[in-house]
Order: sequence, then C-alpha cells, then structure tokens
Amino acid sequence: MTAREEILAAVRGALRTADRTEAAVPRGYRTVAAADVVELFAARVADYRASLTRCGPAELPAAIRTALGPARKVLVPPGFPVDVESVPPDTALTEVDAVVTTATLGIATTGTIVLDHGPGQGRRALSLVPDVHVCVLRADRIVPGVPQAVAALDPARPQTWISGPSATSDIELTRVEGVHGPRTLHVIVVTEP
Repeated sequence: MTAREEILAAVRGALRTADRTEAAVPRGYRTVAAADVVELFAARVADYRASLTRCGPAELPAAIRTALGPARKVLVPPGFPVDVESVPPDTALTEVDAVVTTATLGIATTGTIVLDHGPGQGRRALSLVPDVHVCVLRADRIVPGVPQAVAALDPARPQTWISGPSATSDIELTRVEGVHGPRTLHVIVVTEP
C-alpha cells in the first residue's frame, strides 16, 4: 500500500465514524435601536482613526472647507449636492490633494461607508488615489448592520466599502497609513433639523 492509499484509507475510516449532524449557526445578529445608529456609527468611525463631523445642511459648506484643511487641489465629482471649488474633472488624480464625495450608505456596527458610484460619488479611483477623502453622508442613510446594508444596496451597481483611512501593518504590527488609498478620511454626517 502506498502512502497516498494509507492516507485516503485513514480519511475514509474517520468519515465512517464521524458525527454528521450539522452545528447550529447563530443568526441572532446584534440589533441596534434606530435612535442609536448615528452614535454607534460615529464611535466606529473614530475606532478606525477617521474623523467625523456632524452638521445640519446649512453648515455643510463650512464643514467641508474645515475638513479639507490645507488641500488646494480638490476634485468634486459631478452630481455633488453642494457647490465646492473644484479642479477640472479631467485633472489627473495624482495631481489632486483631496476628493469630496457623497456616500450611499453608512453601516453603524462597522463604521463603514458605502459608495455605489452614483451622482456625487464619481468613479472608484476617486476614493482611492487622493491623499484626503471627505465623504458626506446623510444621517438617515445610516443602517444598523451589514444585513440591512446588503438588503438596501443594488447588487447591479459597483460598490466600494470603506472602513477608515487606508492602513496596513507589517509583521511587527507597525501601522502604516496611506499605502493603498487615502491617508485621511473625514466623514461628515448631515442631520436634518
């Protein structure tokens, strides 16, 4: 008998005596009260070392200017709901300091923003190349968890899920930001009065 045959015989023997009952998979996902989604989202965004500002619609232009800080070459995709001074849309992304977009959804339990690249969001590279990403999200677009986000999203649209600024760690767990995307993520949550 070859080594291969011995191994396969041992596997077959183990399978004959194995318990074949399926283990129950818990499906009781943590529930979040509707009143708590914005608070939980804000806490999770902070956990990822991203910044978060809350404001009303009237304060949004000032909040965007503050979030942009010293950035001078800012790209704003077509369909963005607020007038922000922007470089021409055909400017090379490597020449842009920051991008300002909207988001389709926010996920409270993970602090994730989801872009489906509709109006105000632009193409996927916009959220990956510039060093600063300022993302505007309406508070009523924050859902409690991933199951609710998946149910609300159109699977036919492209999606980018972002949880904090780009970060990676080496084997010694030294965190480095900005290697695979923006070094700075600033989320602005707009609440209705």
